[in-house]
Amino acid sequence: MLIFCVLLSVLQITLGKDEPGTIQTFVVPHSHMDVGWVYTVQESMQAYAANVYTTVTEELLKGRQRKFIAVEQEFFRLWWDSVATDTQKLQVRNLLKEGRLEFIIGGQVMHDEAVTELDDQILQLTEGHGFLYETFGVRPQYSWHVDPFGASATTPVVFALAGFNAHLISRIDYDLKDDMQQNKKLQFVWRGSPSLGQQQDIFTHTMDQFSYCTPSYLPFSNRSGFYWNGVALFPSPPEDGIYPNMSLPVSGESLHLYAKTMADNIKERAAWFRTNHVLWPWGCDKQFFNSSVQFENMDPLMDHINRHSDELGVTVQYSTLSEYFQAVHTANLSWEVRDNQDFLPYSTEPFQAWAGFFASRNVLKGVARRASSLLYAGESLFTQYAVMYPSSPIPKEWALKHLRDLRWAVSEVQHHDGITGTESPKVRNMYLDHLTQGIMGVKELMAALFLLSRKNSPYPGNLEVKSNSTSQDLQQHILVYNPLAWNITTFINVTVMFPMAKVYDDSGNRIPAQILKSSESTSSYDLYILVTSSGLSYRRYRIMLETSPCSNESDCLPTYVGRVVKFDRQIVNKSKKQGVRLLPVMNECYTLRLDQDTNLLNSITDRDTGRTVKATQVFLEYHANGDVQQGPISDNYIFTSNGPAVSVSKAVGMEIVIGKLVTEIRQYFYRKQTDKDYSYVVYTRLYNVPAEYDGKMLCHRLEQEYKVGPLELNREAVLRTYTDLKNEKTIFTDNNGYQVLKRQYKAYMNNTVARNYYPLVRTAYIEDDSTRIVLLSERSHGVSSQDNGQVEVMLHRRLWNNQEWNLGYNLTLNDTSIVRPVFWLMLGSKPVTSALYPRSGLALEHRPVVMLLDIPEKPSVKSWPEGHSRVHAEPVSLPPNLHIQSLSIPGWRYSSNHSEQLRDIQQEKQKQADPDFDRVLLRIMHLYEVEEDPVLSLPAAINLKDLLSGLGTVASVEERSLTGTWDLSELNRWKWRTSQKEDKESKSNFSPVTEDFSVTIYPKEIRTFFVYFNQQ
Repeated sequence: MLIFCVLLSVLQITLGKDEPGTIQTFVVPHSHMDVGWVYTVQESMQAYAANVYTTVTEELLKGRQRKFIAVEQEFFRLWWDSVATDTQKLQVRNLLKEGRLEFIIGGQVMHDEAVTELDDQILQLTEGHGFLYETFGVRPQYSWHVDPFGASATTPVVFALAGFNAHLISRIDYDLKDDMQQNKKLQFVWRGSPSLGQQQDIFTHTMDQFSYCTPSYLPFSNRSGFYWNGVALFPSPPEDGIYPNMSLPVSGESLHLYAKTMADNIKERAAWFRTNHVLWPWGCDKQFFNSSVQFENMDPLMDHINRHSDELGVTVQYSTLSEYFQAVHTANLSWEVRDNQDFLPYSTEPFQAWAGFFASRNVLKGVARRASSLLYAGESLFTQYAVMYPSSPIPKEWALKHLRDLRWAVSEVQHHDGITGTESPKVRNMYLDHLTQGIMGVKELMAALFLLSRKNSPYPGNLEVKSNSTSQDLQQHILVYNPLAWNITTFINVTVMFPMAKVYDDSGNRIPAQILKSSESTSSYDLYILVTSSGLSYRRYRIMLETSPCSNESDCLPTYVGRVVKFDRQIVNKSKKQGVRLLPVMNECYTLRLDQDTNLLNSITDRDTGRTVKATQVFLEYHANGDVQQGPISDNYIFTSNGPAVSVSKAVGMEIVIGKLVTEIRQYFYRKQTDKDYSYVVYTRLYNVPAEYDGKMLCHRLEQEYKVGPLELNREAVLRTYTDLKNEKTIFTDNNGYQVLKRQYKAYMNNTVARNYYPLVRTAYIEDDSTRIVLLSERSHGVSSQDNGQVEVMLHRRLWNNQEWNLGYNLTLNDTSIVRPVFWLMLGSKPVTSALYPRSGLALEHRPVVMLLDIPEKPSVKSWPEGHSRVHAEPVSLPPNLHIQSLSIPGWRYSSNHSEQLRDIQQEKQKQADPDFDRVLLRIMHLYEVEEDPVLSLPAAINLKDLLSGLGTVASVEERSLTGTWDLSELNRWKWRTSQKEDKESKSNFSPVTEDFSVTIYPKEIRTFFVYFNQQ
């Protein structure tokens, strides 16, 4: 009889119904817990977040049918480390074993999908997964991306590579969702990368119009329904346990009314899906802080529905997300395949395009990316140190703590109300505080590692790291670390207080440099130093300052002096004759022509092809409406153009700094011709590299730095570049720095400007049949092509509105900051730019780390003490189409053998174990798409032992899933049937690591390894 019941249960799930016509409902209890947004993490922990896990743990034990899914790991980890008792921890472990508590996604946060960078997405996911696997031996296999504002095609790739079986999204365009509902197309198999093909297919469920919150309307009550614990109170829970807006309790009078309401909603939703399985999320933001009252009301309601299933037409059961997806998978239907198109931008209504957050809080976006870049450099430097000097004096635990602090801070800000700029001011300050503290710690660590080999090397705590060179010392020491695994030739800029400087490398040789008067200060100078470095190496430089300029220029060579040429301020208007007096400024790759009648850029010539493109750059501002009574508004999230963008400059001033190595064009934009102070600045730099240096990448970049703000209230500032490229208003933008998507202009009945804005994370370009203009950015912005040949970038926003919701949560964007984003512009043929932009984008993202240090001892100018030039003797260098995404020592204490890990947890060995400093995480990515470049798109074969020989002798290599928790040979993701014929060419070309540590990496692959070295 027992066997028959089990078979019947399996048959019911397979058919998706208890009997013909019955809908099987999976009620998934959850609490959406924003890691930030309105309240700080600390405020949320005190008010409700800690109580969610405390009361859920308690209540699940009271009924074996009860279940719950936990999502954001930052809150759970804080509860686990600082609140949970030993008894509660044991209870959590048992609930996980029973499958009644389930971790979903498993990252530190539910990351934003529009403005986050791929490496940061992976970081926050890896941090959460490492904790879960180390602590519980569990590996999340499903996503729950219910709240990010639009869906990127990169995210399903990331989750597939992490071992997920299914993906869940919610926020997509309102009109598209309606169409997908009516045609039962909310579920599909997503093939997010055209190059990876079927190997990263992932089944994707789009939530219906009710999204992740329980429908709260009750036809029989004026109170909201199904939220029996009410709304969380800040700053602390009420002593009497009575919360605002607690739903009408389930009673004899309301029981059947509740049941009919719930069943009607279930049947409405069932009509939008192809199987008889309905996912019914029970929860919303900040729910289940009093789980007792939640379950005490839902238990009898669900019992009643199941007793009357014949009448109501539905059955209900508490469920985890995995149980729902298992039921859908077992149905074995054939699903449509969606290619690598994303769901961005996202609109909730005709005048609510969520494209504003692409540019909100530009300062936070910049700090977050700089912190990520510094972490990337610090991780690789520490890894080299730990492998090469296992017994050196710097405590590894101290170093790991600094790295972990910044990992936590960078992970935290990836939250979908963090780096998006949609949080309240106090939460923004929290993110910035955590990032700043983490940056300081990693800088201190890197300084200690740099100075490790010196006599009397300072121990942690006794090291001074200078933030700038305002000291009057005539001798300065800088260290320049190249965190990329390829050779670089580039310029660094050091601010000095004297008019002349001579620069020496660590062998005592003079280095080419150029000094020029600072554009920002009358008392300082910018010293540009030409630096070269092999992969993952650092160089020391000594700067000898002189109090007076050279009387004879040849005496100071190869330090050159930039000469400033000033031009009269010019009025800018359309009626003024233009293009007559053109001034050329050039390097080996480009000729820029500046119009002396407007002081604006007129054209750019690609000297490789001889193609001249007309190009003019101007600043404009969209005037936002702040009164909801007057029409649609712009806010942190939403961009609504209240008319066309308006030119802000009546006059432009210009200076050109002419130099042998660096030429800088300074353009100052004034609102009025008579204004004393400018409103906007563009600094454009062209670089010339001596013939004996490899300056190809450096020559092909036009570096532009903008200075914008503070803005007037309700202004959204853009830089628009007008060209004569016939791009038909089509722009190409990247998804999270991983892949580039084609964005064809679309006309809408309303709000066309905003709905044609897209996130620019790292790359955007426009092109015609032969030529392309590429923009590379070191932080996220919004970008669009509103007319033929145009590309405009939203740089800054300052907004206020009287919408009650925004005012109540203090979510207005009254951002008075000055922002200074940096772009690299490239012009050239499609083949040339296709080859250059992936590496150039990374070179901008991971510029050399420059540290000014106080050196206790002062060696001679001619030479540095022997053996002090590098952490390691051999450089790390990859083929030009590969990139090291991560070289780090995570410090996890788990065993990479799954059976051993489960046994260690059972025996509580983790409690006594020290961090593992022997396991190195190596992640390598192929930068190019299939057929993007005839050479660079080819597979790349490398030998990991040879690659890392500069660190030590590789003893063993394990290939892992993206976040490291799966042995790749043991990972078997679900296969989903598709309606698309199998493309033999799209099958994986995956090549495992050979016994001699060789591996071939194919286009857009991301490969993750654990590497172990012989002990030295």
